[in-house]
Amino acid sequence: MVDVLLGLQWGDEGKGKIVDFLAPQYDIIARFQGGPNAGHTLYLDDKKVVLRTIPSGAFHPELLNVIGNGVVIDPVSFKAECAEIEALGVNLQRSLIISEKAHVILPTHKALDKASEQAKGQNKIGSTLKGIGPTYMDKTGRNGLRVGDLLQKDFKDRYQNLKEKHLTLLKQMNFDEDISALESEFFDAVEALKKYKITAVDYWLNEQLAAGKKILAEGAQGTMLDIDFGTYPFVTSSNTITAGLCTGLGIAPAFVGKVYGISKAYCTRVGSGPFPTELFDATGDLLRESGHEFGSVTGRPRRCGWIDLVALKYACMLNGVTDLIITKADVLDGMPQTGICTAYKVNGELTERIPFDINHASIEPQYEYIEQWDKELSSCSQDEDLPLSFKHFIGLVEKQTGVKISYVSNGVGRNHLIIRK
Repeated sequence: MVDVLLGLQWGDEGKGKIVDFLAPQYDIIARFQGGPNAGHTLYLDDKKVVLRTIPSGAFHPELLNVIGNGVVIDPVSFKAECAEIEALGVNLQRSLIISEKAHVILPTHKALDKASEQAKGQNKIGSTLKGIGPTYMDKTGRNGLRVGDLLQKDFKDRYQNLKEKHLTLLKQMNFDEDISALESEFFDAVEALKKYKITAVDYWLNEQLAAGKKILAEGAQGTMLDIDFGTYPFVTSSNTITAGLCTGLGIAPAFVGKVYGISKAYCTRVGSGPFPTELFDATGDLLRESGHEFGSVTGRPRRCGWIDLVALKYACMLNGVTDLIITKADVLDGMPQTGICTAYKVNGELTERIPFDINHASIEPQYEYIEQWDKELSSCSQDEDLPLSFKHFIGLVEKQTGVKISYVSNGVGRNHLIIRK
């Protein structure tokens, strides 16, 4: 079977730590979508490591790690990431397998990303400007270059043809930026990428399933950024939900087993887009500072607010979540009270559904508040240690989502994870 772990909010839920914890139960960890805009943070002996494209099982030497066809790869950032990981003693040439069908981010994709975002002005979506959106556009437009193309004798001709198409578009957008300096770095990085194992991952993974191997599929970003079901158009360019593992790895739905869904104990968002429970006051600032809410890849300060059970219930429904995981619960230790959004009031009417035009709807979050718990969650090591007020928080989340909370993360370390019976 294939289990899947993914985010239920707008990303940054703490997926990397949980994958790292669950990894010993599996033989293979496989990324199925997204690109280097992901930032999965791990702490190894108090050293912070941020993974962007490499799966979060990289630091378990007995595991194999797969980059699936649904991922888009920037050879330049991939080369730098591999160097950082290998400097820590990891043999990626042994443990990493890359799909020949994964699409490649070109220097001109980054230029197109920047030009498009500039053209939107005040309506910009908050792109990370890493070329991911334009790469997915070329994929669906049937123009893209894939990792397997790097191995072909006429690769540079294929590259040049796509580059010329991009330059024509950039000229039409009145965007004039010299990318020639980026090309030398790009082609050096392509040669480095070709040193890793590139194969037909779809066939290979199904062979592993037939041999009884256990696979954990790792998602990037979060459900509310899904291209179809997120807060469109302020979304990413791929399917971040459970269904995305099927198209992003070449695995049939019948093989999907457990679905681990991760949510912070509060909400954060980076970039533009609707955020019904966002706090613009001192409480929001306190959440940001206490939770160190700054992008692991971009460094941008995250918008912060209370947990949104309307959105969380929707995300659990879309993904078929079997096990709910709450992260960063300890951040709420210092809060005089904790807010929980249980419903929206939209145009004067109560609802537990997300409105279609969420970008323009007048939404008033309806809150229940829980007073500060009588001891710090960070001091708890088992379910029985949790304060009653936090158990009330858990009860509200489980009741509204219909999913049991299986784990509570109460710190950054590998050992800061409470397993709930």
